[in-house]
Amino acid sequence: MSTTRGYAALTAGGDLQPFEFERREVGASDVAIDILYAGICHSDIHQVREEWGPAIFPMVPGHEIVGRITEVGSAVTNFAVGDLAGIGCFVDSCGQCTNCKLGKNNYCLEHVTWTYNSTEVDGSTPTYGGYSQSIVAKADHVLHVAESLDITGVAPLLCAGVTVYSPLTHWGAGPGKQVAVLGLGGLGHMAVKIARAMGAHVTVLSHSESKRVDALDMGADDFVCTSDANALKDLANRFDIIINTVSADIDLRPYILTLGLWGTLVCVGAPGKPYTINGGDLLNQQRSLAGSGIGGIKETQDMLDFCAANNIVSEVEVIDANYINEAYDRVVASDVRFRFVIDTSTI
Repeated sequence: MSTTRGYAALTAGGDLQPFEFERREVGASDVAIDILYAGICHSDIHQVREEWGPAIFPMVPGHEIVGRITEVGSAVTNFAVGDLAGIGCFVDSCGQCTNCKLGKNNYCLEHVTWTYNSTEVDGSTPTYGGYSQSIVAKADHVLHVAESLDITGVAPLLCAGVTVYSPLTHWGAGPGKQVAVLGLGGLGHMAVKIARAMGAHVTVLSHSESKRVDALDMGADDFVCTSDANALKDLANRFDIIINTVSADIDLRPYILTLGLWGTLVCVGAPGKPYTINGGDLLNQQRSLAGSGIGGIKETQDMLDFCAANNIVSEVEVIDANYINEAYDRVVASDVRFRFVIDTSTI
């Protein structure tokens, strides 16, 4: 065992505070990582505040992790000390179920070990996340990170990046495809960058006119302010794919009607209550409503390689660890451009 320091919520809804805890020894199939940066995801806040059901406390959040390998297990051949590496939303899966064998171990049917607020495969040992100085994880659930990328913007790729990359690839974003991105926050701005790099025509749909300049600067071809009640009517039957990054409860009908033949609206945000839809809107034009959550290990590595090839990173505000609680409040207030990342050297 080794002692490390981090920031933890000791009780549901409590402020995060300095916390000392133990990491396991490096096993034959493990690597140890000195964490350099950890992203703040809105899902961290939901779990700290126990808004997604009962949680495990004390909780060290963080599933957007980038750092350097400091030790490798005797059976590890794909990493070396000094390598830049990343960890995303989960650190283990069964490897044997149908979904794991398809490379979709994020949808493991037996036991996904989430990076925090979860248990190891033994069902009892809690996991602690990336708001900390170091972490030990199975090498086959750790990702290679290119040295060419701006490291301060890499951590959010491990969640926000793959969360939009997965549906964009699955539903075939590319040249000749019309892609709309609903919302331009932490997820949305990554969807714009990635879809544009894939060669799609990208339209940002946002209720805030103030996002227009940012959207176009990031590569969007068009921007539509949805606070205009008639704006969406002019887009009827246009889009092949809509990536809905909005977590708030919204009426999906006006957006579904902008889908063309065989178009799909993919929800990657998690609203607080169920959507209400009109089945007839889906029957018309043979439209689809779908969901997507993060991505498997191979898919996440593919995303990181794609981002390296296209020099894509997240737009971030780097903060000291003692600013985490203020950052949480600002995320909830949508007052961040576009993702907070913790400099873990300040822990």
